[in-house]
Amino acid sequence: MIDLQNVTFIYVVFFFVTVLFSFLINSIFLKFSKTLGLRNQVGDLVRWESESKPAFGGISFYILFLLSIIGYSIMFDHTQVLLNTKLLGLIMAVTLAFLMGLADDAYNTIPLLKISTQICCGIILIYTGTYITVSSFMPLNYLVTIVWIAGIMNAMNLIDNMDAISTIVSIFIILSAMIVIYLQKDITSIYFLLLIGVLSALLGFLYFNWYPSKMYMGDTGSQFLGVFLGIIGIVYFWNFFPQQSEMTSAEGIQTFSLLTTAKNATLAFIVFIIPIADTTTVIINRIGKGTSPFVGGKDHTTHHLFYLGFSNIKIAFLFMLISSFSLLFVYIINALIDTWTFFHFGLFIIYFLTIFGALFYSTRVSKRKSSNEA
Repeated sequence: MIDLQNVTFIYVVFFFVTVLFSFLINSIFLKFSKTLGLRNQVGDLVRWESESKPAFGGISFYILFLLSIIGYSIMFDHTQVLLNTKLLGLIMAVTLAFLMGLADDAYNTIPLLKISTQICCGIILIYTGTYITVSSFMPLNYLVTIVWIAGIMNAMNLIDNMDAISTIVSIFIILSAMIVIYLQKDITSIYFLLLIGVLSALLGFLYFNWYPSKMYMGDTGSQFLGVFLGIIGIVYFWNFFPQQSEMTSAEGIQTFSLLTTAKNATLAFIVFIIPIADTTTVIINRIGKGTSPFVGGKDHTTHHLFYLGFSNIKIAFLFMLISSFSLLFVYIINALIDTWTFFHFGLFIIYFLTIFGALFYSTRVSKRKSSNEA
């Protein structure tokens, strides 16, 4: 039997060592940035700031991710890595996303290559057994999985539009998953150490990414985080199943299944509330204007909040506050609500729609304010 105190000690040491490693490796990358990795030098790229800055953050994320896997193999059971098909699928998908992001940072690749790679990541996950279960009809599950993975990868890329925003959002998504794992008493899982490793990478990077930033994560980082967090979303939110129902009637089983799906969807949407709300808002507004959702622009919720008078730092703290509420609600849903009902579903959906509505409305108010000033 594994000693919980020893495991906790290992995790604490691993966390502080990896945070320090993340800080040091980003410091080294920053010194190399005079000749490598600069963004904003390509005219087609649209960034909030015009100044060219290195985009090395994603490389440190991937390195810490690999070190976490190696560390788990050394400190715990290596067979959980070598014989775990789902984990191997995660490694393959994350590596593919990382390489695609790296290519995009270097060559500014076309959107078709991005979406094709994102779909491939979803297919790899499905083939290795990681997919969202919303129905007994498997093709629907596969379709939802691919849409989710591609959607989150694009969403994480889109919200990387202002200093620290994507980093903060990712940190709180990881903390939400860690709470679920802790409440499940499954902290010896390899996923827990992976989350610690990526969290450490983000915290070390945040020092350089906080306003005024010295470094961006680039597509290398946003694509890595998109697929990694998307997978975590599947494992610990979309597929969070409560204990099996004792109902025997067909109607009771159907209602229970519907409630389970509603709970899982609620968890996923609450945890990913900011990337989902921002991306959906941008898509709606751009389609309304007849422009492509896939072309970069300064029309995100973060930008419109800035137009309304919020500073970069205030926007970062606002998103941190929203993420903190979501983190609290994840704890409440998993630890304090024994029986999930449609009332709970409606209550938390109101929270999601309130945040979405406020962010969406800010883009409309900002437009009207700009028009009046003109």
